[in-house]
Amino acid sequence: MPSVFLKTYGCQMNERDSEAVAAQLVAKGYALAPSEAVADVVLLNTCSVRDNAEQKAIDKMTNLAGQFRKQRPGVVLGFLGCMAQSRGKELIDQLPDVDLVVGTQKFHRVADYVDDLLAGRRDQVVDTDEERGSEATIKKHLLNGAAHGKAVSAFVSIMQGCNQYCTFCIVPYTRGQERSRTIPDIVAECRELVARGVREVMLLGQIVTSYGRRAERPAPSVDGQGPSTLDPRPSTSAFVQLIEAVHAIEGLERIRFTSPHPKGYGDDLVAAYGRLPKLVESAHLPVQSGSDRILKLMHRGYTRARYLDIITKLRAVRPEMGITTDIIVGFPGETEADFAETLSLVREVEFDNAFVFKYSPRRDTPAAAMPDQLPEEVIEARHAQLLATVNEIAERKNKACEGRMLEILVEGPSRKNPARLEGRTRTNKIVVFEGSDRHIGQVMNVRIVHAAPFTLYGDPAILNLN
Repeated sequence: MPSVFLKTYGCQMNERDSEAVAAQLVAKGYALAPSEAVADVVLLNTCSVRDNAEQKAIDKMTNLAGQFRKQRPGVVLGFLGCMAQSRGKELIDQLPDVDLVVGTQKFHRVADYVDDLLAGRRDQVVDTDEERGSEATIKKHLLNGAAHGKAVSAFVSIMQGCNQYCTFCIVPYTRGQERSRTIPDIVAECRELVARGVREVMLLGQIVTSYGRRAERPAPSVDGQGPSTLDPRPSTSAFVQLIEAVHAIEGLERIRFTSPHPKGYGDDLVAAYGRLPKLVESAHLPVQSGSDRILKLMHRGYTRARYLDIITKLRAVRPEMGITTDIIVGFPGETEADFAETLSLVREVEFDNAFVFKYSPRRDTPAAAMPDQLPEEVIEARHAQLLATVNEIAERKNKACEGRMLEILVEGPSRKNPARLEGRTRTNKIVVFEGSDRHIGQVMNVRIVHAAPFTLYGDPAILNLN
Protein backbone atom coordinates (compact mmCIF):
# COMPACT_ATOMS: atom_id res chain seq x y z
CA MET A 1 0.00 0.00 0.00
CA PRO A 2 1.09 3.62 -0.49
CA SER A 3 2.67 5.66 2.30
CA VAL A 4 1.35 8.86 3.90
CA PHE A 5 3.12 11.79 5.55
CA LEU A 6 0.99 14.02 7.78
CA LYS A 7 2.26 17.35 9.13
CA THR A 8 0.33 19.19 11.83
CA TYR A 9 0.17 22.91 12.58
CA GLY A 10 -1.44 24.45 15.64
CA CYS A 11 -3.03 23.20 18.83
CA GLN A 12 -3.42 19.90 20.66
CA MET A 13 -6.86 19.43 19.13
CA ASN A 14 -5.17 19.48 15.73
CA GLU A 15 -2.62 16.93 16.94
CA ARG A 16 -5.43 14.67 18.08
CA ASP A 17 -7.27 15.04 14.75
CA SER A 18 -4.08 14.16 12.87
CA GLU A 19 -3.53 11.07 15.00
CA ALA A 20 -7.09 9.90 14.31
CA VAL A 21 -6.64 10.42 10.55
CA ALA A 22 -3.31 8.55 10.63
CA ALA A 23 -4.90 5.69 12.56
CA GLN A 24 -7.70 5.42 10.00
CA LEU A 25 -5.18 5.31 7.16
CA VAL A 26 -3.06 2.68 8.93
CA ALA A 27 -6.20 0.60 9.48
CA LYS A 28 -6.71 0.63 5.70
CA GLY A 29 -3.16 -0.62 5.16
CA TYR A 30 -1.31 2.62 4.48
CA ALA A 31 2.22 3.04 5.85
CA LEU A 32 3.28 6.20 7.67
CA ALA A 33 6.21 7.77 5.83
CA PRO A 34 9.11 9.30 7.82
CA SER A 35 9.12 12.41 5.59
CA GLU A 36 7.30 13.99 2.69
CA ALA A 37 10.26 13.19 0.42
CA VAL A 38 9.32 9.50 0.24
CA ALA A 39 5.54 9.68 0.74
CA ASP A 40 2.87 8.91 -1.84
CA VAL A 41 0.39 11.13 -0.01
CA VAL A 42 1.24 14.38 1.85
CA LEU A 43 -1.40 15.93 4.09
CA LEU A 44 -1.06 19.22 5.98
CA ASN A 45 -3.43 19.61 8.93
CA THR A 46 -3.76 23.36 9.23
CA CYS A 47 -4.43 26.08 11.80
CA SER A 48 -6.21 29.42 11.29
CA VAL A 49 -5.83 31.01 14.72
CA ARG A 50 -3.05 33.29 13.48
CA ASP A 51 -2.03 34.44 10.03
CA ASN A 52 1.49 33.13 10.53
CA ALA A 53 0.21 29.56 10.88
CA GLU A 54 -1.77 29.81 7.64
CA GLN A 55 1.16 31.28 5.74
CA LYS A 56 3.48 28.51 6.92
CA ALA A 57 1.10 25.85 5.61
CA ILE A 58 0.56 27.63 2.29
CA ASP A 59 4.30 28.19 1.80
CA LYS A 60 4.99 24.54 2.64
CA MET A 61 2.41 23.31 0.15
CA THR A 62 3.64 25.72 -2.53
CA ASN A 63 7.16 24.32 -2.19
CA LEU A 64 5.93 20.73 -2.20
CA ALA A 65 3.78 21.28 -5.28
CA GLY A 66 6.66 22.86 -7.16
CA GLN A 67 9.00 20.04 -6.22
CA PHE A 68 6.63 17.14 -6.89
CA ARG A 69 5.27 18.56 -10.14
CA LYS A 70 8.69 17.95 -11.68
CA GLN A 71 9.95 14.93 -9.77
CA ARG A 72 6.91 12.94 -8.58
CA PRO A 73 3.71 14.16 -10.28
CA GLY A 74 1.62 11.29 -8.88
CA VAL A 75 1.89 12.36 -5.23
CA VAL A 76 -1.47 13.27 -3.67
CA LEU A 77 -1.40 16.63 -1.86
CA GLY A 78 -4.03 17.70 0.65
CA PHE A 79 -5.03 20.37 3.16
CA LEU A 80 -7.02 19.35 6.24
CA GLY A 81 -8.48 21.18 9.22
CA CYS A 82 -9.21 24.77 10.12
CA MET A 83 -7.69 26.63 7.16
CA ALA A 84 -9.23 24.05 4.82
CA GLN A 85 -12.61 24.74 6.45
CA SER A 86 -12.18 28.50 6.22
CA ARG A 87 -10.90 28.72 2.66
CA GLY A 88 -12.30 25.62 0.95
CA LYS A 89 -12.06 25.62 -2.83
CA GLU A 90 -10.11 28.86 -2.69
CA LEU A 91 -7.05 26.77 -1.78
CA ILE A 92 -7.30 24.72 -4.96
CA ASP A 93 -7.88 27.87 -7.00
CA GLN A 94 -4.67 29.25 -5.47
CA LEU A 95 -2.73 25.96 -5.72
CA PRO A 96 -4.15 23.83 -8.57
CA ASP A 97 -1.79 20.94 -7.75
CA VAL A 98 -3.64 20.36 -4.46
CA ASP A 99 -5.91 17.33 -4.73
CA LEU A 100 -7.74 17.29 -1.41
CA VAL A 101 -9.31 19.91 0.89
CA VAL A 102 -11.14 18.50 3.94
CA GLY A 103 -12.74 20.57 6.68
CA THR A 104 -13.01 20.09 10.42
CA GLN A 105 -16.16 17.95 10.44
CA LYS A 106 -14.90 15.51 7.80
CA PHE A 107 -11.65 14.07 9.21
CA HIS A 108 -13.23 10.61 9.27
CA ARG A 109 -13.72 10.79 5.49
CA VAL A 110 -10.06 11.42 4.66
CA ALA A 111 -8.98 7.78 4.23
CA ASP A 112 -11.82 7.09 1.78
CA TYR A 113 -11.06 10.25 -0.18
CA VAL A 114 -7.37 9.31 -0.43
CA ASP A 115 -8.40 5.88 -1.72
CA ASP A 116 -10.54 7.51 -4.40
CA LEU A 117 -7.80 9.92 -5.49
CA LEU A 118 -5.12 7.24 -5.76
CA ALA A 119 -7.48 4.93 -7.66
CA GLY A 120 -8.39 7.69 -10.10
CA ARG A 121 -12.07 7.69 -9.14
CA ARG A 122 -11.82 11.41 -8.36
CA ASP A 123 -9.57 14.16 -9.67
CA GLN A 124 -9.98 16.52 -6.72
CA VAL A 125 -12.04 16.57 -3.53
CA VAL A 126 -13.27 19.57 -1.54
CA ASP A 127 -15.47 18.74 1.44
CA THR A 128 -16.15 21.39 4.08
CA ASP A 129 -19.80 20.58 4.77
CA GLU A 130 -21.19 20.18 8.26
CA GLU A 131 -21.93 16.64 9.39
CA ARG A 132 -24.17 15.73 12.29
CA GLY A 133 -22.43 13.47 14.80
CA SER A 134 -18.92 14.25 13.57
CA GLU A 135 -17.82 15.10 17.12
CA ALA A 136 -17.96 11.37 17.94
CA THR A 137 -15.80 10.22 15.02
CA ILE A 138 -12.37 11.19 16.43
CA LYS A 139 -11.80 7.95 18.36
CA LYS A 140 -8.97 5.97 16.77
CA HIS A 141 -5.50 6.07 18.33
CA LEU A 142 -2.09 4.93 17.09
CA LEU A 143 -0.36 4.72 20.50
CA ASN A 144 2.92 3.88 18.83
CA GLY A 145 4.56 7.27 18.89
CA ALA A 146 6.50 6.66 22.10
CA ALA A 147 9.69 4.66 22.46
CA HIS A 148 9.19 0.97 21.84
CA GLY A 149 5.55 1.62 21.06
CA LYS A 150 4.63 2.25 24.70
CA ALA A 151 2.40 5.34 24.78
CA VAL A 152 1.83 6.62 28.31
CA SER A 153 -0.41 9.64 27.68
CA ALA A 154 -3.20 10.12 25.17
CA PHE A 155 -5.46 12.91 23.94
CA VAL A 156 -9.22 12.27 24.09
CA SER A 157 -11.51 14.62 22.16
CA ILE A 158 -14.69 15.18 24.18
CA MET A 159 -16.39 17.85 22.06
CA GLN A 160 -16.02 20.04 19.00
CA GLY A 161 -16.89 23.64 18.25
CA CYS A 162 -17.19 26.90 20.19
CA ASN A 163 -20.06 29.24 20.99
CA GLN A 164 -17.99 31.95 22.67
CA TYR A 165 -17.34 34.20 19.65
CA CYS A 166 -14.43 36.17 21.07
CA THR A 167 -13.98 39.10 18.72
CA PHE A 168 -10.41 38.12 17.78
CA CYS A 169 -11.06 34.43 17.14
CA ILE A 170 -11.91 32.52 13.97
CA VAL A 171 -12.46 29.15 15.72
CA PRO A 172 -16.30 29.31 15.90
CA TYR A 173 -16.28 29.77 12.12
CA THR A 174 -13.85 26.93 11.42
CA ARG A 175 -15.00 24.44 14.08
CA GLY A 176 -18.73 25.23 14.17
CA GLN A 177 -21.13 25.22 17.10
CA GLU A 178 -20.46 23.25 20.29
CA ARG A 179 -21.20 19.55 19.97
CA SER A 180 -20.45 17.14 22.83
CA ARG A 181 -19.96 13.38 22.91
CA THR A 182 -21.80 11.30 25.51
CA ILE A 183 -20.14 10.39 28.80
CA PRO A 184 -20.38 6.61 28.17
CA ASP A 185 -18.78 7.02 24.74
CA ILE A 186 -15.85 8.98 26.19
CA VAL A 187 -15.44 6.61 29.13
CA ALA A 188 -15.39 3.60 26.78
CA GLU A 189 -12.58 5.22 24.77
CA CYS A 190 -10.61 5.99 27.92
CA ARG A 191 -11.05 2.42 29.20
CA GLU A 192 -9.70 1.06 25.93
CA LEU A 193 -6.70 3.37 26.14
CA VAL A 194 -5.92 2.26 29.69
CA ALA A 195 -6.19 -1.37 28.61
CA ARG A 196 -3.52 -0.58 25.99
CA GLY A 197 -1.13 0.87 28.57
CA VAL A 198 -2.10 4.55 28.76
CA ARG A 199 -1.73 6.01 32.27
CA GLU A 200 -2.84 9.60 31.63
CA VAL A 201 -5.56 11.16 29.48
CA MET A 202 -5.85 14.75 28.34
CA LEU A 203 -9.50 15.70 27.70
CA LEU A 204 -9.68 18.07 24.74
CA GLY A 205 -12.14 20.61 23.42
CA GLN A 206 -12.19 24.15 22.09
CA ILE A 207 -13.75 25.09 25.45
CA VAL A 208 -13.87 21.91 27.52
CA THR A 209 -15.71 23.59 30.40
CA SER A 210 -18.69 24.05 28.05
CA TYR A 211 -18.98 20.27 27.73
CA GLY A 212 -22.57 18.98 27.71
CA ARG A 213 -24.29 22.36 27.83
CA ARG A 214 -26.08 21.81 24.53
CA ALA A 215 -27.09 18.19 25.16
CA GLU A 216 -30.63 17.73 23.83
CA ARG A 217 -31.63 14.35 25.29
CA PRO A 218 -30.15 11.39 27.15
CA ALA A 219 -28.00 9.13 24.99
CA PRO A 220 -28.15 5.34 25.21
CA SER A 221 -25.40 3.64 27.19
CA VAL A 222 -22.71 2.18 24.95
CA ASP A 223 -21.35 -0.37 27.41
CA GLY A 224 -23.98 -0.95 30.05
CA GLN A 225 -21.56 0.12 32.80
CA GLY A 226 -22.82 3.25 34.44
CA PRO A 227 -25.45 5.91 33.78
CA SER A 228 -25.93 7.08 30.23
CA THR A 229 -27.49 10.41 31.18
CA LEU A 230 -26.24 13.46 32.96
CA ASP A 231 -26.81 13.51 36.70
CA PRO A 232 -29.54 16.06 37.53
CA ARG A 233 -27.49 17.57 40.40
CA PRO A 234 -27.94 21.33 39.87
CA SER A 235 -24.62 22.18 41.51
CA THR A 236 -22.51 19.84 39.37
CA SER A 237 -21.74 20.73 35.76
CA ALA A 238 -21.72 18.19 32.96
CA PHE A 239 -17.96 18.62 32.66
CA VAL A 240 -17.35 17.75 36.29
CA GLN A 241 -19.64 14.73 35.92
CA LEU A 242 -17.50 13.62 32.98
CA ILE A 243 -14.32 14.00 35.03
CA GLU A 244 -15.90 11.93 37.81
CA ALA A 245 -16.78 9.16 35.35
CA VAL A 246 -13.28 9.08 33.86
CA HIS A 247 -11.77 9.23 37.35
CA ALA A 248 -13.52 5.94 38.20
CA ILE A 249 -11.59 4.02 35.52
CA GLU A 250 -9.32 1.46 37.18
CA GLY A 251 -5.69 1.71 36.12
CA LEU A 252 -5.83 5.36 35.06
CA GLU A 253 -3.32 7.47 37.01
CA ARG A 254 -3.86 11.05 35.86
CA ILE A 255 -6.44 13.31 34.22
CA ARG A 256 -5.68 16.64 32.53
CA PHE A 257 -7.81 18.85 30.29
CA THR A 258 -7.51 21.79 27.91
CA SER A 259 -8.59 24.38 26.97
CA PRO A 260 -11.11 25.75 29.45
CA HIS A 261 -12.66 29.20 29.69
CA PRO A 262 -12.64 31.22 32.94
CA LYS A 263 -16.44 31.44 32.72
CA GLY A 264 -16.56 27.66 33.13
CA TYR A 265 -14.58 27.56 36.38
CA GLY A 266 -17.47 27.19 38.79
CA ASP A 267 -17.05 26.20 42.40
CA ASP A 268 -17.80 22.56 41.51
CA LEU A 269 -14.80 22.40 39.19
CA VAL A 270 -12.54 24.13 41.70
CA ALA A 271 -13.66 21.68 44.40
CA ALA A 272 -13.01 18.72 42.06
CA TYR A 273 -9.27 19.39 42.30
CA GLY A 274 -9.47 18.76 46.03
CA ARG A 275 -11.61 15.61 46.01
CA LEU A 276 -10.49 13.79 42.83
CA PRO A 277 -6.83 12.76 43.25
CA LYS A 278 -6.40 11.69 39.62
CA LEU A 279 -7.22 15.24 38.48
CA VAL A 280 -3.74 16.72 38.61
CA GLU A 281 -3.09 20.15 40.09
CA SER A 282 -2.46 21.84 36.76
CA ALA A 283 -4.70 24.48 35.16
CA HIS A 284 -4.27 26.15 31.79
CA LEU A 285 -6.54 29.17 32.15
CA PRO A 286 -6.42 31.64 29.23
CA VAL A 287 -6.71 35.25 30.39
CA GLN A 288 -5.82 37.06 27.09
CA SER A 289 -5.53 40.50 28.77
CA GLY A 290 -5.28 42.05 32.22
CA SER A 291 -7.33 45.11 31.22
CA ASP A 292 -11.09 45.09 31.82
CA ARG A 293 -11.55 47.46 28.89
CA ILE A 294 -9.76 45.13 26.48
CA LEU A 295 -11.48 42.03 27.93
CA LYS A 296 -14.83 43.67 27.15
CA LEU A 297 -13.72 44.50 23.59
CA MET A 298 -12.58 40.89 23.23
CA HIS A 299 -16.01 39.66 24.39
CA ARG A 300 -14.40 37.43 27.01
CA GLY A 301 -17.26 37.59 29.52
CA TYR A 302 -15.27 38.06 32.74
CA THR A 303 -13.34 40.80 34.51
CA ARG A 304 -9.82 40.94 35.84
CA ALA A 305 -11.22 40.65 39.39
CA ARG A 306 -13.23 37.53 38.48
CA TYR A 307 -10.16 35.92 36.92
CA LEU A 308 -8.03 36.64 39.98
CA ASP A 309 -10.79 35.24 42.20
CA ILE A 310 -10.61 31.93 40.31
CA ILE A 311 -6.83 31.80 40.79
CA THR A 312 -7.25 32.47 44.52
CA LYS A 313 -9.83 29.68 44.85
CA LEU A 314 -7.68 27.19 42.92
CA ARG A 315 -4.64 27.87 45.10
CA ALA A 316 -6.77 27.60 48.23
CA VAL A 317 -7.76 24.07 47.19
CA ARG A 318 -4.33 23.14 45.80
CA PRO A 319 -1.52 25.46 46.95
CA GLU A 320 0.91 23.77 44.54
CA MET A 321 -1.39 24.36 41.55
CA GLY A 322 0.60 24.87 38.35
CA ILE A 323 -1.08 27.65 36.36
CA THR A 324 -0.40 28.57 32.75
CA THR A 325 -2.25 30.93 30.44
CA ASP A 326 -2.63 32.50 26.99
CA ILE A 327 -2.13 36.23 26.47
CA ILE A 328 -2.62 38.42 23.39
CA VAL A 329 -0.66 41.63 23.04
CA GLY A 330 -1.47 44.37 20.57
CA PHE A 331 -5.25 43.93 20.41
CA PRO A 332 -6.85 46.84 18.51
CA GLY A 333 -7.00 49.92 20.72
CA GLU A 334 -4.70 48.51 23.40
CA THR A 335 -3.07 51.49 25.13
CA GLU A 336 0.07 51.62 27.22
CA ALA A 337 -2.19 51.67 30.28
CA ASP A 338 -4.00 48.53 29.09
CA PHE A 339 -0.70 46.77 28.47
CA ALA A 340 0.54 47.82 31.92
CA GLU A 341 -2.56 46.14 33.38
CA THR A 342 -1.58 42.91 31.64
CA LEU A 343 1.98 43.16 32.94
CA SER A 344 0.76 43.75 36.47
CA LEU A 345 -1.64 40.77 36.29
CA VAL A 346 1.21 38.51 35.15
CA ARG A 347 3.33 39.67 38.10
CA GLU A 348 0.43 39.24 40.52
CA VAL A 349 -0.56 35.73 39.42
CA GLU A 350 3.01 34.53 38.79
CA PHE A 351 2.13 32.02 36.07
CA ASP A 352 4.30 28.94 35.75
CA ASN A 353 4.36 29.69 32.03
CA ALA A 354 2.38 31.64 29.46
CA PHE A 355 1.89 31.48 25.71
CA VAL A 356 2.23 35.08 24.55
CA PHE A 357 0.77 35.84 21.13
CA LYS A 358 0.97 38.91 18.93
CA TYR A 359 -2.52 39.95 17.80
CA SER A 360 -3.21 38.76 14.27
CA PRO A 361 -6.28 40.01 12.35
CA ARG A 362 -8.49 37.13 11.21
CA ARG A 363 -10.84 37.77 8.33
CA ASP A 364 -14.54 38.10 9.12
CA THR A 365 -13.88 38.51 12.85
CA PRO A 366 -15.14 41.73 14.53
CA ALA A 367 -11.68 42.70 15.79
CA ALA A 368 -10.30 42.82 12.25
CA ALA A 369 -12.63 45.74 11.50
CA MET A 370 -12.03 47.60 14.76
CA PRO A 371 -10.38 51.04 14.69
CA ASP A 372 -6.95 51.75 16.18
CA GLN A 373 -5.12 48.74 14.82
CA LEU A 374 -1.65 48.90 16.37
CA PRO A 375 1.60 49.28 14.38
CA GLU A 376 3.65 46.12 14.13
CA GLU A 377 6.62 47.68 15.89
CA VAL A 378 4.48 48.49 18.95
CA ILE A 379 3.12 44.94 19.07
CA GLU A 380 6.64 43.52 18.74
CA ALA A 381 7.99 45.66 21.58
CA ARG A 382 5.15 44.76 23.93
CA HIS A 383 5.44 41.09 23.03
CA ALA A 384 9.15 41.09 23.87
CA GLN A 385 8.62 42.92 27.16
CA LEU A 386 5.81 40.63 28.31
CA LEU A 387 7.63 37.48 27.23
CA ALA A 388 10.72 38.53 29.22
CA THR A 389 8.56 39.05 32.30
CA VAL A 390 6.84 35.65 31.88
CA ASN A 391 10.17 33.88 31.40
CA GLU A 392 11.76 35.54 34.42
CA ILE A 393 8.91 34.39 36.66
CA ALA A 394 8.89 30.88 35.16
CA GLU A 395 12.63 30.49 35.72
CA ARG A 396 12.34 31.70 39.32
CA LYS A 397 9.52 29.26 40.03
CA ASN A 398 11.52 26.42 38.50
CA LYS A 399 14.54 27.33 40.65
CA ALA A 400 12.33 26.98 43.72
CA CYS A 401 11.95 23.28 42.84
CA GLU A 402 15.66 22.55 43.36
CA GLY A 403 16.21 20.15 46.24
CA ARG A 404 12.58 19.06 46.32
CA MET A 405 11.22 15.55 45.76
CA LEU A 406 8.57 15.58 43.02
CA GLU A 407 6.30 12.88 41.65
CA ILE A 408 6.58 12.31 37.90
CA LEU A 409 4.92 10.09 35.32
CA VAL A 410 7.70 8.79 33.06
CA GLU A 411 6.65 9.38 29.44
CA GLY A 412 9.66 8.15 27.47
CA PRO A 413 12.99 9.34 26.06
CA SER A 414 13.80 13.02 26.38
CA ARG A 415 12.95 14.93 23.22
CA LYS A 416 16.31 16.72 23.29
CA ASN A 417 18.49 13.86 24.55
CA PRO A 418 17.09 10.39 23.78
CA ALA A 419 19.75 8.82 26.00
CA ARG A 420 17.82 10.18 29.00
CA LEU A 421 14.22 9.75 30.09
CA GLU A 422 11.59 12.44 30.45
CA GLY A 423 8.68 12.68 32.84
CA ARG A 424 6.11 15.24 33.86
CA THR A 425 5.17 16.44 37.33
CA ARG A 426 1.55 16.72 38.39
CA THR A 427 1.89 20.49 37.92
CA ASN A 428 3.00 19.90 34.31
CA LYS A 429 6.72 20.60 34.64
CA ILE A 430 9.10 18.53 32.50
CA VAL A 431 11.77 16.54 34.35
CA VAL A 432 14.74 14.91 32.59
CA PHE A 433 16.71 12.13 34.32
CA GLU A 434 18.71 8.99 33.69
CA GLY A 435 16.80 5.71 33.83
CA SER A 436 15.98 2.62 31.81
CA ASP A 437 13.17 1.64 29.45
CA ARG A 438 11.43 -0.34 32.17
CA HIS A 439 10.61 2.91 33.96
CA ILE A 440 8.51 4.25 31.07
CA GLY A 441 4.91 4.43 32.27
CA GLN A 442 5.83 4.38 35.96
CA VAL A 443 4.86 6.98 38.52
CA MET A 444 7.92 7.71 40.65
CA ASN A 445 9.56 10.33 42.84
CA VAL A 446 12.72 12.17 41.80
CA ARG A 447 14.80 14.77 43.62
CA ILE A 448 15.35 17.91 41.55
CA VAL A 449 19.03 18.86 41.49
CA HIS A 450 19.01 21.52 38.77
CA ALA A 451 16.42 23.81 37.22
CA ALA A 452 16.71 25.41 33.78
CA PRO A 453 14.15 28.01 32.62
CA PHE A 454 11.77 25.39 31.20
CA THR A 455 13.16 22.01 32.32
CA LEU A 456 13.93 20.33 35.64
CA TYR A 457 16.69 17.73 36.07
CA GLY A 458 16.60 14.80 38.51
CA ASP A 459 19.60 13.14 40.15
CA PRO A 460 19.89 9.50 38.98
CA ALA A 461 21.82 8.58 42.15
CA ILE A 462 18.78 9.09 44.35
CA LEU A 463 15.96 8.06 42.08
CA ASN A 464 13.40 5.57 43.29
CA LEU A 465 14.23 3.00 40.62
CA ASN A 466 12.75 -0.04 42.30
